[in-house]
Amino acid sequence: MSPSPSSASKDALPPLPEPLRVAVADSHTHLDMQAGTVEEGLAKAASVGVSTVVQVGCDVKGSRWAAETAAAYENVHAAVALHPNEAPRIVLGDPGGGGPRQGARAGGGESALDEALAEIEALAALDHVKAVGETGLDYFRTGPEGMAAQERSFRAHIEIAKRRNKALVIHDRDAHADVLRVLREEGAPERTVFHCYSGDADMARECAAAGYYMSFAGTVTFKNAAPLREALAVAPLELVLVETDAPYLTPAPYRGRPNAPYLIPLTVRAMAAVRGIDEDAMATALAANTARAFAY
Repeated sequence: MSPSPSSASKDALPPLPEPLRVAVADSHTHLDMQAGTVEEGLAKAASVGVSTVVQVGCDVKGSRWAAETAAAYENVHAAVALHPNEAPRIVLGDPGGGGPRQGARAGGGESALDEALAEIEALAALDHVKAVGETGLDYFRTGPEGMAAQERSFRAHIEIAKRRNKALVIHDRDAHADVLRVLREEGAPERTVFHCYSGDADMARECAAAGYYMSFAGTVTFKNAAPLREALAVAPLELVLVETDAPYLTPAPYRGRPNAPYLIPLTVRAMAAVRGIDEDAMATALAANTARAFAY
């Protein structure tokens, strides 16, 4: 059966935007989840001024792939980690992180988590791996039984980032207060990035005071995202990054369709409008900030 016109358009890649005049980096993407080859994705991004990407792993297998891809392509840098929802899966065998359920595979326990973390640390030691992430806390998908595993994993990733002198990339979903608490208790690495920043202006001020980078995704273009735009307006320009989180979070006007690094110019232009500066100034700051955050 052929797809309906509505489903076909929803699955279609958005058109190429007007190229940026100043090249920027996509600070957080998942090339392994996108259609087409890595070469095609990178070439398409470069054609519109997105010259560098940070490929982010979410489990051991994906982190290995990120490291291998960064080793093969000069304009790809890797981040390696167990996603917050991966820790409960490993410990409890629960895809939702809320404790074992009927049909869920048996969890490997704390020792299995330790083994996975050891693999992440080995990858983090590689020169072309620039960050440990995405790690953090996710209370949207994790039930109470999974929170302890998430927090233990988060604390371990913070220590790995500090031992290996790598940036820390944070996934924070519905867990702002606890993420900030753990960072205070453990002592954050020198370079800490809130991926897909989702806090408000008050949290942005708190992050700024601590020197944390805030990376804005296509969500900043959504009509219902006024608090995000308020946060962007008060964040110090030198602490602001841009990302796709592709294939997710496609910027307006293509929300709901597949995302990819080549769509970064749409978000950059929206961010420039919020800040009241021209897109070249915005892009120049973003490029410098990303290189500094990930030390490349």
